[in-house]
Amino acid sequence: MKKQAGFTLIELVMVIVILGILAAVALPKFVNLSGDARKATLAGADGAMRSAANMAHAAALAAGSSVVTIEGTAYTLVNNYPSAANIATLAGVNGTGYVATVVGTTATIQVAGAATPASCQVTYTEAAAGAAPTIPAPVNTGC
Repeated sequence: MKKQAGFTLIELVMVIVILGILAAVALPKFVNLSGDARKATLAGADGAMRSAANMAHAAALAAGSSVVTIEGTAYTLVNNYPSAANIATLAGVNGTGYVATVVGTTATIQVAGAATPASCQVTYTEAAAGAAPTIPAPVNTGC
C-alpha cells in the first residue's frame, strides 16, 4: 500500500492565520508612505526656494543690478531678492506636484494631493528694504 503525503486542513488554516497576522502587522508600515513622501517633497521645495533666493541675490550683487538673467530668463528683483511672483519659477516648484499661489508680496507653495493643503505648505515673503526675504519653516502637519 502507498502512503499518501500532504498537508492537513488544520495545517493549511494555521498557515493562513499566520499570514493574516503578518499582513496586519506590516500594513500600517506602508499606509503612511504617501504622507512621508509629501513631507519630503515639501522639504525639497523649501530648500529650493531658499537656494533660489540666495542664488538670485548673489547674481544681483555680482551684476550690481536689480535685473538678473538666470538660465536665459531676465528677472526683476525686489530689494535684490526674487519677487513673490518669480520665486516658484526660479526654485522650480511651479510644475507638477505643486500648487503655487501669489497674494501681494507673499508666495505660497503647497504640495498637490495633501490631505489638508493649508497644512502642507511653505511661504515666501518678499524682502523688505535692507533685509532678506522671510521663509518660515514649512508647515507639514497636513501632508
